Amino acid sequence: MAQNAAIVNGKAIPKAQLDKLVQKSGQADNLQVRDQAREMLVTRELILQEANNRGVIQKESVRDQLEQARIGVLVAAVFEDYVEKEGVAEADLKAAYETVKNQYVGKEYHVEHILVEKESDAKAIIIQLKSGANFEDIAKAKSKDPGSAKNGGDLGWVSDKALVPEFSKAMVQLKNGQTTDKPVKSQFGYHVIKVVDSRDVKAPSYEDMKDQLKQMIMADQNWQKAKFTEMMQKLRAKAKVQ
Repeated sequence: MAQNAAIVNGKAIPKAQLDKLVQKSGQADNLQVRDQAREMLVTRELILQEANNRGVIQKESVRDQLEQARIGVLVAAVFEDYVEKEGVAEADLKAAYETVKNQYVGKEYHVEHILVEKESDAKAIIIQLKSGANFEDIAKAKSKDPGSAKNGGDLGWVSDKALVPEFSKAMVQLKNGQTTDKPVKSQFGYHVIKVVDSRDVKAPSYEDMKDQLKQMIMADQNWQKAKFTEMMQKLRAKAKVQ
């Protein structure tokens, strides 16, 4: 038993199979996960034994389905290996980059904000800021936004499309270093917004995006179909078919 995960009707299930199944699950290796994996292996073995006992494996229809499944797995494995070794053509990568690069338009903003529930609180904060109070200190003390308050209200670099419309509309009208002189109402409450800096959106370099572009292309079904056709044409060209 020390070498086996279980013994089902005299048939041993090696512990190595259990270890492998737990590892492939991607979950933490603990007693609960091992019990679930062990139960899965026992279920599989019971089905295999019952299929043998009933003779269903000898049925032509079952054998045909098993063969089709086997071929399906091999086709996928051969194509995956082909794509991995052949890769994506440099021309395809560069064409994809040009398409993606053109999507990087407009401006992005380094913005900070203070979020409060009441308009009166937001107005009071604006008065404090005009009197010389520090924006970041007030944000840490009073902002209700859990994601940015601890950072002095800093939202980092964002585009106007990434934020709620009311916030974006007010943000794009501010100059660098400027703060809203009126509270901005959104579904979250009342914002006091400060634009620290702004810049034109710049596309990442080709080299920085190369891996991402490769994954994007390989996920495209039309590309997969074309690549599979290419693979089959090469196989037919070097095959001797009589």
